[in-house]
Amino acid sequence: MIDRRCLLSNAFRGVSGLALASMLAEDGLLAMDDQSSVDNNSALGQPHFVGKAKHCIFFFMWGAPSQIDLFDPKPILNKHHGEPIPVEIAKDANFAFVQKETARLQGSPFQFQSYGKSGIELSELLPNLGRCVDEMTMVRTTHTDSFNHRPGQILMNTGFPRLGRPSMGAWLQYGLGSQSRDLPGFVVLRSGAEVDGGSSNWSSGFLPSIHQGVALRRDGAPILNLENPAGVTGSAHRHSLDAINKLNEIHRAEIKDDEITARIANYELAFRMQSAAPELSDLSRESDVVHRSYGVDREDEDERNFSKNCLLARRLVERGVRFVNIYLGSWDAHMGLVENHKRLCKVADQPIAALLEDLKTRGMLDSTLVVWAGEFGRTPVGENRNQDANPSGRDHHPNAFTTWLAGGGVKAGSIVGQTDELGWNIASDPVHVNDLQATLLHLFGLDHKRLIYRYQGRDFRLTDIAGKVIEKILA
Repeated sequence: MIDRRCLLSNAFRGVSGLALASMLAEDGLLAMDDQSSVDNNSALGQPHFVGKAKHCIFFFMWGAPSQIDLFDPKPILNKHHGEPIPVEIAKDANFAFVQKETARLQGSPFQFQSYGKSGIELSELLPNLGRCVDEMTMVRTTHTDSFNHRPGQILMNTGFPRLGRPSMGAWLQYGLGSQSRDLPGFVVLRSGAEVDGGSSNWSSGFLPSIHQGVALRRDGAPILNLENPAGVTGSAHRHSLDAINKLNEIHRAEIKDDEITARIANYELAFRMQSAAPELSDLSRESDVVHRSYGVDREDEDERNFSKNCLLARRLVERGVRFVNIYLGSWDAHMGLVENHKRLCKVADQPIAALLEDLKTRGMLDSTLVVWAGEFGRTPVGENRNQDANPSGRDHHPNAFTTWLAGGGVKAGSIVGQTDELGWNIASDPVHVNDLQATLLHLFGLDHKRLIYRYQGRDFRLTDIAGKVIEKILA
């Protein structure tokens, strides 16, 4: 921990002043206006208004789950299964792989059922999430500008389809700071295959690197090099870190680079994590009942790892982590959709439902926003790229797909938007990806138009020059 007496004795001299100001702001003892936050390395630390959400657990189901087979039932599509695409759709349709001339409509092989008091319908693949629909806002009309996976993933996570922008977690931590002094404010957990867009999805972009998402490892120590080498005591480590910090302060004073301040902060955070991270990842502290509800001891490795990540997410937000990004994939079912979605729904359904119920039981759901999203959806048309007479998968579909939100100030047990009877286009209440991001920030008390960072002579924001808050999502 930084010695506060030392900091106070050198108040507002170089990096010490910045670190002190940041600490006081985190403790609510010092207000920091928008302009000062843009000019230095610290977070704003203050919302624009009172928000209901304090933490976010964002499930990114990369590869694009099929909304038609999970969240948006289409009985008319099922009725016309196997028929040619209607002319009014085909004339303007663009596909990644489908051969338009011979393509056929493809209904869902899965049954849907109404759940809860709200009567929201979910696929038979998600029976456990069915118990939780009365906590959800189901957004069936999300749409995106990106047709391919990597730009679609980066757009959903950073608000822009090209590399180099800060991600949602980075913007949120920049806007509000972290409630945890011993853990990162933005943590990334991964299950299954590695996401196409890689670390660009949780990058801090041009924001100071202290806001970068920290990806915890799947096996062994959650973060490498947290343990001291053999023969190095905690006291010796502290002395060496103090010496490095002093050298960094000298360097910063010479070259006026605020990124060195972030480097010092990252070193200090890593030092504090040496004690916090092992306790965090010790799931043996949880009861057998909790283990069973999340499925932590399931036999399948992918199922077990995702269950652990969901339980770990709850432990992270309990300890003040602002944004937890959980990745699961790949849902990219150009063929074999039935097998793909059965497998991944089995991985995801039980632990996500357990997480929602656990958060509610502990009184945490009202302040924890939980989100499910992919980069786009899947077509109501079977993919026939190999001239397959019986296609078994679906192509990319940016026109309309489903995301859902729960807790953190959303309207529980509701549906936003409606797609047409075939699930091809939006019939009412479109929600662009940037609208979803603007709404997420709003739930945290942040105005997406005012949460800005000046870089290379221009003010940037998560939603770029787009986005609006979707009032129908709000409680």
